[in-house]
Amino acid sequence: MSDLLVSRSQNVGFISLNRPKALNSLTLDMVRDFTRALDEFGADRQIVAVVVTGEGQRGFSAGGDIRALYELRDGDRRLYEIFWREEYELNARIASFPKPYVAVMDGIVMGGGVGLSAHGNFRIVTERTRLAMPETGIGFIPDVGGSWLLTRNGGVGRYMALSGETVGPHDAIFAGLADVLVDSAALLELLALLRDIGDAEEMRPLLARFAKSSGFGALSRHESLLRRLTAHSSVERIIAALEAEGSDFAREAAATILKRSPTSLKLTLQLLRRAAEAGSLETCLLQEYRTACNLLSTHDLYEGIRAAVVDKDRAPRWSPATLAEVDEATVKALLDSGAEPKLDFQAWT
Repeated sequence: MSDLLVSRSQNVGFISLNRPKALNSLTLDMVRDFTRALDEFGADRQIVAVVVTGEGQRGFSAGGDIRALYELRDGDRRLYEIFWREEYELNARIASFPKPYVAVMDGIVMGGGVGLSAHGNFRIVTERTRLAMPETGIGFIPDVGGSWLLTRNGGVGRYMALSGETVGPHDAIFAGLADVLVDSAALLELLALLRDIGDAEEMRPLLARFAKSSGFGALSRHESLLRRLTAHSSVERIIAALEAEGSDFAREAAATILKRSPTSLKLTLQLLRRAAEAGSLETCLLQEYRTACNLLSTHDLYEGIRAAVVDKDRAPRWSPATLAEVDEATVKALLDSGAEPKLDFQAWT
């Protein structure tokens, strides 16, 4: 059976990720099949909207298949340069899709799964949604346009990028990563009605019928604090400010950040600062791609994957082990060295 299910119902195209045993984690073939399906739906004048879902009971997508990357640690790691290039091109393609793009972000949504959903224009979460960009915990960076997404709406996004914190539906909406909260029990009915729409203008009122009110989540209650403290110019100052603030929330936030890869933390903060001044998603994707490719030759990426998904001991041995030991020249080289990245961002016609 295919890892991607593509179908149409009258005027609506459906794409479903179909690796439920692997939490719908993405492979290069899935990215290519997804791109092909999206292009066909975009070109088909009878298609008025596209709906994207994940098969299984656990979630939409846990992101890229990082175990496969770990297995390539002594092999041809350029395969992941190809994967990221085509994945990021797809992320930009989704963001500029000229028709309603409905992502059903039920259950677990992480990393590359965020890239396939949060760039859409109709993003549905449920009470079961657990969303994160957890890359600093595996020695990587928030990619798939994460640096762009997480700097659009204040301190909650910046904190999510640094900490890798998992949030529920309320914080996902507050951070600008989702639009509407729907009861999971109502999804089958909603999807059935989506199959019958005949015009793009029907999308918004239909979703409004199912929308539940969204309040504050665990992070958005502290938005003003996070906005102020994550604006500091270094990770060390952010942590010191959190610890000095004194509340249980702030101390726990500082402790969470300190568990992440020191190198990834410093890289991520610089990516966020650049993204805040960037004029487009594509600019951020190019920067993320350059940095991601440079990280293929680093220790922390493979050590983080080992600790998270291979041995699952949750005890990564970072190198360097502390923020103070991370050389700023190394950070700059990971951000800027190598050939100018080339991604093919195609405009819709």
